[in-house]
Amino acid sequence: MAIAANKVHGVRAAVVHDVTSARLAREHDNANVICIGARLVGPLIATEAVDVFLRSEFEGGRHLRRIEKVAALEQSQA
Repeated sequence: MAIAANKVHGVRAAVVHDVTSARLAREHDNANVICIGARLVGPLIATEAVDVFLRSEFEGGRHLRRIEKVAALEQSQA
């Protein structure tokens, strides 16, 4: 799911297993899509993870360099 989503220009999809991985996907990787496996994550945790993801914001700072590298890769392949 995440592999296919990340083929779309501008998408930064992250696989999320819990509330912490959802928060960090947004704060550190500036993810704009989360992928949650139904076989691994129950509905309660999935709901909490989505809520945390939507409330979280990208921190920038030291994480911005990585996002800029990804953007540069996208531009070079366009």
